[in-house]
Amino acid sequence: MNTPRILLAALALSAAALRPALALDRPDVTFKVFQFPPDQIPRIDGDAGDWAMVPDSYAVDASKLIEDGGQHGHPDPKTFSLKVKVGWVKGLNRLFFLYQADKGHWDFASTGLPGDIFEVVVDGDASGGPLVSRGRGDSKPTASGANANPAVDPRISVDQAHWTIHGVQAQNYHIFTPAAGKDWCISWGAPTWVKELPYANAATRYNFRAGEAGKLTLEFWITPFDYAGPEGPQRAVESVLSENKIIGLSWAVIDFGDTPGDRHHFWNLSRHHTMYGDASQLCAFRLMPLEPQFLPAIGAQWSWKVVDMDRRLVAFKDLSVGQVTSWKWDFGDGTSSTEQYPLHAYKRPGNFVVILDVDGPAGHARRAKVWDIALK
Repeated sequence: MNTPRILLAALALSAAALRPALALDRPDVTFKVFQFPPDQIPRIDGDAGDWAMVPDSYAVDASKLIEDGGQHGHPDPKTFSLKVKVGWVKGLNRLFFLYQADKGHWDFASTGLPGDIFEVVVDGDASGGPLVSRGRGDSKPTASGANANPAVDPRISVDQAHWTIHGVQAQNYHIFTPAAGKDWCISWGAPTWVKELPYANAATRYNFRAGEAGKLTLEFWITPFDYAGPEGPQRAVESVLSENKIIGLSWAVIDFGDTPGDRHHFWNLSRHHTMYGDASQLCAFRLMPLEPQFLPAIGAQWSWKVVDMDRRLVAFKDLSVGQVTSWKWDFGDGTSSTEQYPLHAYKRPGNFVVILDVDGPAGHARRAKVWDIALK
C-alpha cells in the first residue's frame, strides 16, 4: 500500500471523526439487539435452535421492509416470508444474525453478483457519513455544481475513492442467499478482509436447488469497525459494543423474483434506497441488557481502576446484579469497606486477592479476583 493511499484514508477518517453524529433514519422506531448470556452464545451452524430463547419482540419481519421508491411493491406474504433477529454478547465486539426466509423461487445459480442477496450495512459508532460507493458518480458535481458526495474531492476518481475510503468507517456485506461455490458474501468496499475469520463467520442450511421454492436459514456474525482500512487489520479499530449503545444498522433484501422470469425486488429496512452508500441513512438499533429471566436473583461482580499509581490509589466499582442491600469489600491487605463504590489506597506494593460480598432479599453472593490488583 503506497503512502498517498494510506494518507487519503487517514484524512477521510479524521474528517468523519470531526463531523458530529448524524441523525439515523426512521426516528419513530428503535430496533432491539438481543443480549445472549455468555454461556449461551449461538453456534454458527445454520441451526436456529440456539435462537429459541430470543423473544419474538426482537424479530424484524417482512412487514417492516419498505418498498424501494414504489418500484418493487410490498413483499407478498403468500410467496415470501422473512424473519431476522440480531444478537450480541457483552464483552464481544460481534453482532450475531439469524436470517430465515421462505419463498417460491430462489435464484443463486450464478457464480457472479446476480442472485438473491441479503445486504447488511453496519456503523458501529453511529457516526454516519458516506461509504463512498463505487460507480455511482459520488465524486461528480451535481447539476447545481455541488459535489454529490462532499467527502470525496471531485478530482479523486471513483476507483481511488473505492479502494481507499469505501467501507472504512461503516461496513457493507452483500450476503449470498445462499452462497453456492463462492464466498458467503462480498465485503463491499476497500477492507475485503472483514468477511474472513476471525472477524466474521457464516453457515447456511437449505434443501432446495436453484429455481425451486423452500426455506433458508442463515446464521452469521460480523465485527463492526470504527476504522477498517484497505491495508488490512493491523491498524483496524473495532467498534466497542456496550449495553444500551445505539448503533447504525440496516439491511436490504434483493430478491430476483418469486417465479421464473419475474422482475427482481429490492426491499429496505431504511426508508432510503441509498442506505448502502450513506451510513447516516441507517436505522437505530439498541444493544439491550440481558432479559430478566437470564439474570441471577443476586450475583456479585465488580471492576477496578488505578486512579493514582504513585499513591497506589484504586477505585472499585460494584457491578452486581439483583437487589443488593449491603456490600462488604475485603481489599486483601487487612482492610475492608462497606461502601458500594470505595476508593482504597494501598500502603505497600504486592498482588492482592480482593473479595466483594453482597447480600439482599434473594440471599448472598461473593466474587473474588485473585491477583488482579497488582501494584508496585
